[in-house]
Amino acid sequence: MRPYAIALAVGLLVGVIYGLLKVRSPAPPYVALVGLLGILLGEQAVPTVKHWLGLPVRIAASAPPVDDRT
Repeated sequence: MRPYAIALAVGLLVGVIYGLLKVRSPAPPYVALVGLLGILLGEQAVPTVKHWLGLPVRIAASAPPVDDRT
């Protein structure tokens, strides 16, 4: 449940930033793609910077297996 709450909070933050910058959503495709690229680069930047600073880097564990049998 925690990842959903974090995703919602980040989404709300992005929505506030869009509102402050007066960017209308849905954004034009090139703006959306640049935004997704920024998300990807930002996600990869955190462990890279931690590695450069000599801090421990925690690698996300894979999700537990899902039992589809009902």
